[in-house]
Amino acid sequence: MVRRREFIAGLGIAAAWPMVARAQQRSLPVVGFLRPGPPEAGARMLAAFRKGLSETGFVEGKNVVIEFRWAEGAGQNPELAADLIQRKVDVIATPGSSLGALAAKALTTTIPIVFSTSGDPVKLGLVATLNRPGGNVTGFTDMASQIVPKQIGLLHELLPGAGRFGVLLTRTYPYVDRVSKDAQSTAAAIGGQVEIVFTGTDAIDAAFAELLQKRVDAFLVLDDARLFDRQSQILTLAARHAVPAIFFSRDWAAAGGLMSYGPLPTDQGRQAGIYTGRILKGEKPSDLPVGQATRFEFIINLATARAMGVVVPPTLLSIADEVIE
Repeated sequence: MVRRREFIAGLGIAAAWPMVARAQQRSLPVVGFLRPGPPEAGARMLAAFRKGLSETGFVEGKNVVIEFRWAEGAGQNPELAADLIQRKVDVIATPGSSLGALAAKALTTTIPIVFSTSGDPVKLGLVATLNRPGGNVTGFTDMASQIVPKQIGLLHELLPGAGRFGVLLTRTYPYVDRVSKDAQSTAAAIGGQVEIVFTGTDAIDAAFAELLQKRVDAFLVLDDARLFDRQSQILTLAARHAVPAIFFSRDWAAAGGLMSYGPLPTDQGRQAGIYTGRILKGEKPSDLPVGQATRFEFIINLATARAMGVVVPPTLLSIADEVIE
């Protein structure tokens, strides 16, 4: 009889264990992770984000849960942010997506938001100042909109005879004025000029035709979030017409772009992970100053250069952080 009672009691404990495990799972802090594009495109950023979290003592599945939302287009950010807010996540992290951060900020003033962006978060309206963000939002910026002079300089070194540079942008890009000014002054200093070509996400072909009509020697694609999901189309057109281009991140060079120069995306992800962990430990977003990039990388895709008939000078090869063969 005693053994039977012990057996039944054991069954009760075993039956109750899944409910206990689920209760423990629900008691873990939950991070909402919102980012544009398919998961495979954000794999490096996510790995860096997890690394940053682990540096503060949080490991996914062990003492923190991550709810993933991948936006297929810019218009999906508000819907996905609203879903995370409804689920009462503890922090919303939007590494590599100012659009995701802005969508979340518009919907909540209480849930902390950690962004990483390539623009000016003050001008975007994400924070009051870099040193004292205020409110429920903080994060990391690489200020990629300020690297246009360097990108034009690299194109000029690649093509010393180039005098006409194109810049491909959408009209909603928040730094159009600054980019135009920086590009024009840099090109003028080397005796060249710049053509700003605006496009919509459904008008890439027409925009590229305009670049060709204006006889640009090379062009730039910046950190314009609305062009992220048009990467394949832009790279295909550049290759088809053999027009050299420089892009803002390694992802574009790895996918077939000729060159890229910009901040390390892994820095963005890691910093966002660190800030997320610090907030989970009790720090307030308003007390965490916005971090800024200190490292940049220059990538050359030599296979693309050969296909385009472009000879890359040894001086450029010597300063590249990576050469893709």
